[in-house]
Amino acid sequence: MLNVLRMAALAAIVQTTLLPVSYAQLTAAPGGGNKKAAITERIGITDITINYDRPGVKGREGQIWGKLIPVGYVDQGFGTSKAAPWRAGANENTTIEFTSDVKIEGQDLPAGKYGFFVAYDPAECTLIFSKNSSSWGSFFYDPKEDALRVKVKPVALDKSVEWLKYEFLDEKENSATVALEWEKTMIPFKVEVDYVKLQLESFRRELRSSKGFTWTAFNQAAQFCIQHNIDLDEGLAWADQAVNAQFIGQKNFTTLSTKAQILTMQGKKEEADAAMKEALPLAQMTEVHQYARQLLVQKRPKDAFDAFKMNYDKHPDLFTTNMGMARGYSAMGDYKKALTYAQKALPQAPDPVNKANVEKLVTMLQQGKDIN
Repeated sequence: MLNVLRMAALAAIVQTTLLPVSYAQLTAAPGGGNKKAAITERIGITDITINYDRPGVKGREGQIWGKLIPVGYVDQGFGTSKAAPWRAGANENTTIEFTSDVKIEGQDLPAGKYGFFVAYDPAECTLIFSKNSSSWGSFFYDPKEDALRVKVKPVALDKSVEWLKYEFLDEKENSATVALEWEKTMIPFKVEVDYVKLQLESFRRELRSSKGFTWTAFNQAAQFCIQHNIDLDEGLAWADQAVNAQFIGQKNFTTLSTKAQILTMQGKKEEADAAMKEALPLAQMTEVHQYARQLLVQKRPKDAFDAFKMNYDKHPDLFTTNMGMARGYSAMGDYKKALTYAQKALPQAPDPVNKANVEKLVTMLQQGKDIN
C-alpha cells in the first residue's frame, strides 16, 4: 500500500511539473513567412526605435493597398475591437519608442513607447500612436487609448518594395522623416525634436557628474553654445571653468580661444583680444593658421596678417606658414608679395589636391585677385 501511495505522489509531481511546459513555445521564425525587424535612429540625442514584423508582397502586386490592407477601420472578427486600424506591419503590433518628447507632424507627443497603427486611405492616412503597446496586433484597439492621431498623404513609389520596411529619410540635426514602405506605396511622417534644448539640459546634468571632471567637457559644452549662438552667458561660464576651474582647468590654446570666441560674439572685443594674446603663444602651428583664417572671415585683415606673420616667424618656410603669408598679404592688398609666398608653397604641397589648389591661387594672384 505504501509503494502505491509513493507511485501516485510521484505521478502527481511529474504531471504538475510537465503541465506548463506542454504549453511553452519553442523559438521559431514569425508565422506566415514574415520577417521580424527593428530599426533605431538618433535625432540629436533622441533615440527612436521601431519594432515590427515585415510581410512580403509574395506575388500579390496590386492586391495590397485597399484590399489586403483595408481602407479605414474594420471588424477583424476577433478581439474586442469592432473598428480596428491596420497594425502597420504583421503579426504582433508595431511599436515605436521615443527617448524624449517629440513632435509628430507638428503635434506634441511625450517620450515613451507606443503601439503604432495606420488607418489607410489612398487620399489621406490616419496615423495612430496608442498608449497600449503590448496587445497583439490591433484586435484589441481602443480609441480611448490614443495618445496622438495625425493625418498624412501616402506617396506612390516608382519601384516595388517586396518586404515592408521602415526608413529614416531627410535627416537633419533636429528632425527626420520616418517612412513606412511596402509594395509601391510610402507613408511618411515627420519627427522633430527640440535638440538644442535637450542638449543643453544634458550638458547641465553631465557636467555635474563624473563626466564633468575634465576641462574638455566644459570646453565641449561652451563650443556648442558658440556653434548654435545660444545661451552665450552660460557658455562663457563653461569656457571659464575649462580655463580656471580648480583641479581640472587648463590654460591652453583650445580653452582660451573658446573663451575668446564667446567674448567676441558678445561684443567684448578687448577682452577677447586679451584672451587670444594669452592663447597664441600656446598654440600649435595649425591652430594659429586656423585662427588667422577665422579672423579673415570676421573681416579683420590686419589682425589676421599679424597672426600669420607670428606663425611664420616661429615656423619659417613651411607649406602651412608660406600659405598663411600668401593669404595674409593678399588680405592686405599686396598681391605681389602674396604671390611670392604662394610660389614658395607650391613645391611644398603635401598632395596633388593641395598642389592643384595652390596652382589655382597662384593664377588668381597673377591676375590681381584676392585669394581669400
